[in-house]
Amino acid sequence: MIADRDFRSRAPGSIASPRGAPYPFLITLTDGGLMDIDAIVVGAGAVGLATGFALATQGHEVIVIDRAMGIGSGVSSRNSEVIHAGLYYPTGSLKARLCVEGRRQLYDFLDTHHVPYAKCGKLVVATHTDEEPRLDKILHQARTNDVEAMAPLTGDQARALEPNLSTTTAALLSPESGLFDSHSYMLALRGRIEDAGGQVVLGTPFIGATPLPEGGFTVRFGDEGESLTARRLIIAASLGAQKAAEAIEGYPRADIPPLFFGKGLYFSLQGKAPFERLIYPLPIPGALGTHYRRDLSGRAIFGPDLRFVDEENYDVEEDRIESFYETIRRFWPDISEGSLVSDYAGIRPKIHAEGATQPDYRIDGPDRHGLPGLVTMFGIESPGLTASLAIGQEAVKRLGG
Repeated sequence: MIADRDFRSRAPGSIASPRGAPYPFLITLTDGGLMDIDAIVVGAGAVGLATGFALATQGHEVIVIDRAMGIGSGVSSRNSEVIHAGLYYPTGSLKARLCVEGRRQLYDFLDTHHVPYAKCGKLVVATHTDEEPRLDKILHQARTNDVEAMAPLTGDQARALEPNLSTTTAALLSPESGLFDSHSYMLALRGRIEDAGGQVVLGTPFIGATPLPEGGFTVRFGDEGESLTARRLIIAASLGAQKAAEAIEGYPRADIPPLFFGKGLYFSLQGKAPFERLIYPLPIPGALGTHYRRDLSGRAIFGPDLRFVDEENYDVEEDRIESFYETIRRFWPDISEGSLVSDYAGIRPKIHAEGATQPDYRIDGPDRHGLPGLVTMFGIESPGLTASLAIGQEAVKRLGG
């Protein structure tokens, strides 16, 4: 436990080394070396917090740091908050396995920690008979991925569940899909980390790290270049993962994947929500398509679309609204002109260029980059929120414990 070392009481970005007067403790490792802390996680989004949770609950002394002044203020706060069942992802991929494992764990976690959610189910819809063979492929992939209770529906069966799906010719029902309050989830993760003796320290940018001859790293952070030694270092920095990896001495630069910005917009509906369940069209290259959800407050929200952009900005461009109407009318022709209003935008950390095949997650351990005690994560986009608990466990596993 590190109750006497309350990093939260210090100003953001001003963590002192435990070797200093405020924190006179050291962790004695089994090899006889000395470290200030067992593990540092860079990034306090859903995946970073889930990784800190996995470490802390396994008995590791952990600090999760983030340059932002709040948890989950980046990619984790600009998404659909959907709980994905795991339908689409390629057989044997990390996305397929970790989504299914993570989703099962997530529902248990939400129940245990009283985090609001709705297991509302999802319909993947075909709006033309030519699209129906693609539904058959998705159903086969979902069952291969061990997704429970999938059911093919005729158009009439889909309309019996959602009468406004007037153009639907066939659909798939995924009862395990849902949505949740992602920020309450991240608050619960932070609470569990701190209950286990760990810390979440905000306003503390990661500056870089140097491997130590005896193992572990000197980790530099904060505006004044302060440092701690840590036996383990995990990069869960999402859009900042490539920059963080570049700041680690000895990291093979050629193995850092390129970063592309996949921007998605969301528009909300003025008026009554037309559907109870999640409504998804067929997937598009690189994403699942502009879909519908009724959030926990009852608002109807459509999005995201997907565009590759050159910079990180969160403007909701109004000139995109007509493409939203066009997409929505394929499954809900009765949407009224002028009923959509701009809501928010998000950026996904893509590691593939526009038009290229979407790759699997990169959760890279020492067997790939050659630095013991280090895990780097790249391209953790959807379904990363759903899979976060399982991703955290996978990262710890790749550390070797």
